[in-house]
Amino acid sequence: MRPQTVGRIFGIGTRLAGRAFVRTLEGPPRPAAGAQTIQASGTQANTGSFVRATAQATGRASRGVVKGVGGFLRPFGRVGGIVWLEVTGVFFLLPVIVFAPMLWHTRMNWATGPDHRTFVASAIVIAVFLYLGISSFWRARKRSRT
Repeated sequence: MRPQTVGRIFGIGTRLAGRAFVRTLEGPPRPAAGAQTIQASGTQANTGSFVRATAQATGRASRGVVKGVGGFLRPFGRVGGIVWLEVTGVFFLLPVIVFAPMLWHTRMNWATGPDHRTFVASAIVIAVFLYLGISSFWRARKRSRT
């Protein structure tokens, strides 16, 4: 497949999925202003009250599902937050590992040598990411103790 074809397929699929999602959020189609009642088996049925009752029942059901899922996931939230902080700490420490050899090789030119800018840039990157990595692990440790 050509890259253009793959992009076109994903683009069309994304648009169709977005339209379907918007339709589900909007709910069933509303009747026109003049068509409030319909004929069903020889009797008049009020579609406005039916739509309201259905929307209320759906709202109650969805709130119940949200409460149930929230109650189920609540114990995992704390552990997940701690793991997330530790994972981000590892990713923050990766630039420190990458830039440390460059800092070591340019250490002799720190003041006025030809690699002065490289040394300073490496030192700044290492300092920032070392702080972010250590503070992330520190927050994870504090959260695990409470």
